[in-house]
Amino acid sequence: MTSAADTEWFTEARFGLFVHWGLYSLAARHEWVKLRERLGDEHYDRYLEQFRADRYDPAQWAADAKAAGMRYAILTSKHHEGFCLWDSALTDYKATNTPAGRDLLAEFVTAFRAEGLRVGFYHSLIDWHHPDYPLDWMHPAWRSGVEPGGDLPSYVEYLHGQVEELVTAHHPDVLWFDFSFPEFPPEKDAPGKGRADWQSDRLVRRIRELDPNVLINDRLDLPGSADFVTPEEMAPHAQPPAGERAVPWESCRTLNGSWGYAPSFQQWLDAGQILRLLIDGVAKNGNLLLNVGPTGRGEFEPRARRLLAEVGEWMRLHGESIHGAGASTEVQAPADCRITQSGDRVFVHLFSWPAGHLVLEGLAGRLRYASFLHDGAEVPFVEVRDWVADVPHRVALGPEGSVVLTLPARQPESAVPVIELSLRA
Repeated sequence: MTSAADTEWFTEARFGLFVHWGLYSLAARHEWVKLRERLGDEHYDRYLEQFRADRYDPAQWAADAKAAGMRYAILTSKHHEGFCLWDSALTDYKATNTPAGRDLLAEFVTAFRAEGLRVGFYHSLIDWHHPDYPLDWMHPAWRSGVEPGGDLPSYVEYLHGQVEELVTAHHPDVLWFDFSFPEFPPEKDAPGKGRADWQSDRLVRRIRELDPNVLINDRLDLPGSADFVTPEEMAPHAQPPAGERAVPWESCRTLNGSWGYAPSFQQWLDAGQILRLLIDGVAKNGNLLLNVGPTGRGEFEPRARRLLAEVGEWMRLHGESIHGAGASTEVQAPADCRITQSGDRVFVHLFSWPAGHLVLEGLAGRLRYASFLHDGAEVPFVEVRDWVADVPHRVALGPEGSVVLTLPARQPESAVPVIELSLRA
C-alpha cells in the first residue's frame, strides 16, 4: 500500500517538537512506569484523580517551539497507559474526567496552528487500561495471575474509532503510531501484536479516505504504507540510498534520556549536541524530532526551555542551512564537517575549528563567493590549479582543483559555525 500524501512540507521543515505528556508525568518516573513497576489500575488511578494541568499553557509551548526554529509538533494523544488527552466519545479515561476538566489536545492544536506550526499526534496502538486489550508480554499484568483474556476485535474497533475521531475533529498533519511487536520472543513465551492484530491495512485505508494528506509513520507493521520512517535515539551513519520510492526519515530524540517527565534522570544533552544531531540529520536528508516531557502540571522544565532558547538563537542566524536544505551531491564534506545544500547555496558546518585553512576538493572554478552565515563576513579563498606546481610552498594547501578557504585563528562565537558557499551554475 502506497501513499500519495505530500511530504514536501515535512522535508522542508526538518525540525520538530515531540511532547510526551500524560498521567505518567505525575509519577515522574518515565512514561513506561506502569509496566516497569507492574502497577495495577487501583494504584495508577491516583494519577487520574490528581491530573490538574493547572500550569499547562500550550501558547507558551508553541512560542518556545517556534523560537527554537521548529516547524511542527507531535503530542501524545494517548500513550500506552491508555489515558486520552482529548474528549473522546469512546472512553471515560480522558482529560475531561480529571480535575483538568477540558480537552487539552484541542488547546494544543489551536495554539500551535496560531503560531503557523504543523501539528500531529502520537497515538499508541497498545493500551494497558482498556478491558478488551488482550494481555501480552509487554502488559503490566502479564503473569500476574490475571487471565490474558480480552477481546481483540472489540479493542481494534475502539482503536480505529479513536483514530477516526482524531482525524475528523482535529485534521492532524501527522499520525505517529507506536508500535507493533509481531515477534514471539522465546523467553517470554507470549505472542506479540502486528499488522493482522491492528488490522493496519484497514486502518490506513480509512485514514486515507478521511484525509489523504495526513502523513503516517512506519510503526503499523505494514510495508509500503509509511510516508516516513522513524529511527529512535539514532540516525543512519550515512545518507540512506534512494530507491524506487525514497521515503523521508525522522530521528526522534530525548533531551535527557526519558520521553516522559523524570526529574531524577539527568542525562541531558547540551545545545551543541542537539545542533550537531540536527545538522548531521539534515546533511543525510533527515529530520530531527526533539522531545520535551512536561511536568505533571503541564510546564516545560526551565532547563528544557533554556536549551530550546539556545538552539533557537543559533537557528535565528543559521536556519537557512536547515529549513529547506538537504544533502549535497556536489560538495564533499571535509573531516569534522557536515554539508547541507539549498539550490546553489552550500552550507559548510564546522564541528571542529580548523584554524588557518579549510580545503574543499573539486570546487575550483565553481565557487563564486564564501562568507560566514551568522554575520555575512567574507571568507577569502584561493583555487589550487596547475600553476602552483611551480610554487612548492603552495602545493601543500590542497590537491589540484580544490578551493582553500582562509579562516581566522579564533572560532566565531557559535556552537557550530557555518560557512555559506555561493556556487556558479
